[in-house]
Amino acid sequence: MRSTIGIDIVAPADLVFRLARDVERWPSLLPHYVRIDVERRNPDGSLIARMVARRSIVPALGLGLPVAWRSRTWSEPEARRLRFEHRGGATNGMSVTWRIEARGEGCHVAIEHDFRPRIAAWAGIVDRLFVRPIANRTLGSFKAIAEAVAAEGYAGSEPFGSPPGTSSAPS
Repeated sequence: MRSTIGIDIVAPADLVFRLARDVERWPSLLPHYVRIDVERRNPDGSLIARMVARRSIVPALGLGLPVAWRSRTWSEPEARRLRFEHRGGATNGMSVTWRIEARGEGCHVAIEHDFRPRIAAWAGIVDRLFVRPIANRTLGSFKAIAEAVAAEGYAGSEPFGSPPGTSSAPS
């Protein structure tokens, strides 16, 4: 199963890429990310990390269900792409690609999930109940952050300093 979600952001594509590529910083930027634990830094620049996010259940009460997965992640700066390969667990084998494309005064960010589990119906359940809600919240949060930073006069440098652990690994 392949699914794609996207959002338009009124901020430079390079700014959005620089914010998003530093997955180690996501828990401090995104309210629904609980933690990201880097298990290994590979020689090719990619990371193996355990990621934990909260899937909102009752937003008004702040209730959510923790969702955890393990992923190999890297960025492709020239193409403004982020890549994730899920390893183990309920989403084993899921491939995730973020594409950040400049458009007019801003950019469009699309997240593509490609998930082909042994039981095909499992992909639809995971997509509707977990992937879409978490990815939509992630995109909405990055939109708010990037647009706020852009409104403050982002001039093309690192918005929060040089990101640690950023990577540029081959596919």
